[in-house]
Amino acid sequence: MLVPNAPQHKGTLLRSHKLFRGELIIHLPIPIAALVQDDTDRLGVEVFRGSAAASLEFGLVLDAKGLGYERIEAEGAWILLVAPALGEVASDELRRYADERTRRREIPPPQRVFAGAGVGAAFYAWVVIATAYCAGIQLFGVDWLTAGAVDSGANRREWWRAITALTLHLDQEHLLGNLLFGIGAGILAGRMFGPGFAWLCILVTGAAANYVDMLISPVGHRAVGASTAVFSALGLLAGFGWGKRFDWRERRLYRWAPLFAGVCLLALLGAGNEHVDVLGHVLGFTTGIAAGVILALVGVRQTGGVIKQWFYGALAISGIGLAWFLALQHGRAT
Repeated sequence: MLVPNAPQHKGTLLRSHKLFRGELIIHLPIPIAALVQDDTDRLGVEVFRGSAAASLEFGLVLDAKGLGYERIEAEGAWILLVAPALGEVASDELRRYADERTRRREIPPPQRVFAGAGVGAAFYAWVVIATAYCAGIQLFGVDWLTAGAVDSGANRREWWRAITALTLHLDQEHLLGNLLFGIGAGILAGRMFGPGFAWLCILVTGAAANYVDMLISPVGHRAVGASTAVFSALGLLAGFGWGKRFDWRERRLYRWAPLFAGVCLLALLGAGNEHVDVLGHVLGFTTGIAAGVILALVGVRQTGGVIKQWFYGALAISGIGLAWFLALQHGRAT
């Protein structure tokens, strides 16, 4: 009886495997007629013997690999048979599946949750709102959008634009969207890494993405907005979760789940009309993933008390201040 689309069931496996009630057979040709009342003289290779539920489960594995099989009942057990030429391949696939299902995951140590994530988010909100106000009144007689935007033209070598552009927005809707999403992503990152260190990483990865955007975008490309930094924060979280699961003893789906979730958010939120800098979003997400993986591998997250978090936060604020000082000086000179 062929079972092309059998439902999935749970059970236990004897011998070294304990998920299914059944037994894997290495390679044993047997006559089908000896198991069922059939006048045919076909030969089959028994690759599994066990309960009905377990045979359906293992049959799905063979279905997924495109290996034809027959499922029969004999001697109080359910048996999976394949053609002799497929015996070794089918047995190997079932053994690998059983090994993966019985693999034990190590329970990760409890993750430290940092306090003060709301403080970091408040500083972020203050920076972008204050910058919007200063740009609106053109403080110091300088057009802040012109002086601080990402510019892939003649000004692409002005590295400070990679930072200042993260704090600029075109209108209130643009500002409000990045403010809300930035606060949410920033709080999550702040709880994971500490508010100061998290926002320093977000600033560095977002600025790196903007600088690469300036270098590789066509001449005339201009962009502003904190969205690149927001996607850097999402990438930071996804990359950290992915890096923490690099243990190859984990199941594949479990290892790749954080990265898949991050990519889904990027696809959902990172695209838009022709005015959206999709390249900047992708670059921000990519640099964030790289930073998150590095942090997961070197274990930086386990260091940093309150004083260090304030120090990291002060570095981030100082970097923004220095970038705007250079941008305004250059803007007034031109």
